Amino acid sequence: MPFDASTKVADETLLVLYANGDADAARELTLRLTPRIMGHAYRILGNQAEAEDVAQEAMLRLWRVARDWRQGEAQVTTWLYRVVANLCTDRLRRSRSVALDEIPEPEDGASGPVDGMQEQARSSALQGALNRLPERQRQAVVLRHIEELGNPEIAAIMGVSVEAVESLVARGKRALTADLQGRREDLGYTDD
Repeated sequence: MPFDASTKVADETLLVLYANGDADAARELTLRLTPRIMGHAYRILGNQAEAEDVAQEAMLRLWRVARDWRQGEAQVTTWLYRVVANLCTDRLRRSRSVALDEIPEPEDGASGPVDGMQEQARSSALQGALNRLPERQRQAVVLRHIEELGNPEIAAIMGVSVEAVESLVARGKRALTADLQGRREDLGYTDD
């Protein structure tokens, strides 16, 4: 049965259809998953070009395992986030010497220049604070609060217990709060 783009189809079904030669299913799955995993990779790596490379490699790995996919063992997104996390970890270990100033500023889609500058400053401050977190805390915080995944799915991605995820997220949030607390006014946050 070929893929019909007008209906909402589960990721796993699209992967099986692709494995059976359905190019439309592959296209739909790529359009659905690539922005999510690229955003996740960017938040971990802090570098758009590196994030694009990781996302491309992760999708290639997904296509390679499509024929051997064991349905029901894991969600496609859980598997893919874990691959992205591992690829990011490998890249971070190889290139610990990248200075924060060398990381390009993220592109801004704000309507006005002042709003754009404010949002850019906030984004840079958050990314800088994320970069200063220990790797596992950063990964847990990004998955929970930016990718909005649940703790059980994060635990599966990171290969730890749900309790460990809760601890990593809590410690990461405390560290981010402490790191950014003195910059509230600079970043345009007031208590009004």
